[in-house]
Amino acid sequence: MSKHSHYNDKKKFYKKVEQFREFQERISVHFQNEKLLYQAFTHSSYVNEHRKKPYEDNERLEFLGDAVLELTISRFLFAKYPAMSEGDLTKLRAAIVCEPSLVSLAHELSFGDLVLLGKGEEMTGGRKRPALLADVFEAFIGALYLDQGLEPVESFLKVYVFPKINDGAFSHVMDFKSQLQEYVQRDGKGSLEYKISNEKGPAHNREFEAVVSLKGEPLGVGNGRSKKEAEQHAAQEALAKLQKHYTSQQNPPE
Repeated sequence: MSKHSHYNDKKKFYKKVEQFREFQERISVHFQNEKLLYQAFTHSSYVNEHRKKPYEDNERLEFLGDAVLELTISRFLFAKYPAMSEGDLTKLRAAIVCEPSLVSLAHELSFGDLVLLGKGEEMTGGRKRPALLADVFEAFIGALYLDQGLEPVESFLKVYVFPKINDGAFSHVMDFKSQLQEYVQRDGKGSLEYKISNEKGPAHNREFEAVVSLKGEPLGVGNGRSKKEAEQHAAQEALAKLQKHYTSQQNPPE
């Protein structure tokens, strides 16, 4: 290797180290063992092109991160939705940890800018490849778990993932009307009634407002582009209220 190429390699290395430091500052996560962080972003193609150096790819960390992510998401959903069935919890978790969701998170956090890739993978657009970005996100979770344990992983997810669940980003996979019906029937509280309380907008861009009531008492109000969507949102609001009430009963103030 010439002195010039050796100098360039060192320059690239220090630039990448600085990028990782800036990344940790940006996401407010600081690794004790930064080698784990570097490994999480190291693709196998990079290792294959640097066989004489002690680099490890992120595949084992990805395996671990997949399990850690499922556990932390499962625990959050279990606590947040006490009335949700096992089947619906599974569906919702699958939507959160599926490849498109992880890719979206990786883009949001600019993970692609940090990935260490081989030249061939770089030239074929690997830095933007969905499967690669999803794998890197899982590997990062695995690295954070090994470095600091489960609590910091949950703290990270509380900032970047859990708010999306709270905001209904994955509600398209959930049938809130069925969940509300099961919740009400389980406690023998009576039957639900849905009414369209308001319609507005032109025919091609109609918006509906729905109210769901139990024994004449309104439980939730929702809006949507169709009657069904408005009813689903009304049921979602009703469920949130009932579950909040249930949680407060289980944990009364001291």
